[in-house]
Amino acid sequence: MNRKKFLQQLGTVSLAAYTMNTFAFNSFTSALKQKKKMPVLFVGHGSPMNAIESNEFTKKWQQLGQTLPKPQAILCISAHWETEGTFVTSMPNPKTIHDFGGFPQALFDVQYPASGSIELAKETKEIIKQTSVGLDEQWGLDHGCWSILKPMFPSANIPVIQMSLDYRKDAAYHYNLGKELQQLRYKGVLIIGSGNMVHNLGLINWQKMNEPEYGFDWALEAKEKLNSFIVSGNHQQLIQYKNLGKSVSLAIPSPDHYLPLLYTLSLKTDKDQISLFNDKALMGSITMTSVLIS
Repeated sequence: MNRKKFLQQLGTVSLAAYTMNTFAFNSFTSALKQKKKMPVLFVGHGSPMNAIESNEFTKKWQQLGQTLPKPQAILCISAHWETEGTFVTSMPNPKTIHDFGGFPQALFDVQYPASGSIELAKETKEIIKQTSVGLDEQWGLDHGCWSILKPMFPSANIPVIQMSLDYRKDAAYHYNLGKELQQLRYKGVLIIGSGNMVHNLGLINWQKMNEPEYGFDWALEAKEKLNSFIVSGNHQQLIQYKNLGKSVSLAIPSPDHYLPLLYTLSLKTDKDQISLFNDKALMGSITMTSVLIS
């Protein structure tokens, strides 16, 4: 089952934009040594409906928005923007992309009017050395990004840019690319990877849709295996996830929802603490497991 079909099936069963000008961005850039390092997140985003529903997952996102240091800007790596090459959004007012079908009109009515940051886009392009980064003026904010930011930062008063996933590249490439974003943490930028560690749409058990926690044995095995490597800091095993056996192979049939995790983990330093939250399985073959590095 492809992603579009899944979203359609799942759907069936005051402008508050804040524009950060060049002076403001350069101010926190020039204050590099004075800034406390920002945390990093990987968020299991699940259904787009989380943007307008209240549940245990969205309540945790709300809590994070209230307790994390307020970012100067946000850089999101979403599972839902795959490209040939690496790009960052570079426009003053990114559109809210409703990249799904079949959901209630209320979800299509959602707008997340955060401003973009051309300055941060250019900064990101400059600090990445292993590849050429393109400045994209067309994309916007897809649901992998805005569906988690709306509960987390509902005022939409923090500039947001997205960075795409080059679908041609392997896991090690994405992990190493993520490392190059480290200095942005000292400039007030909250970096968020958005996906799902266990994400097999074709094996979803729709009869278990309303159960608060349900995972197939292989999904729970994969979850625990991945979690153990995350907590122990064994990133090499996570980069080589294709060698982790049948359960992980079923959990990650395609890499798009897994790769954002590697961007997040690549930014962990020896002094950082790591913790898991929303660590539950849904509908048999999806997990909402998320990671906080601080």
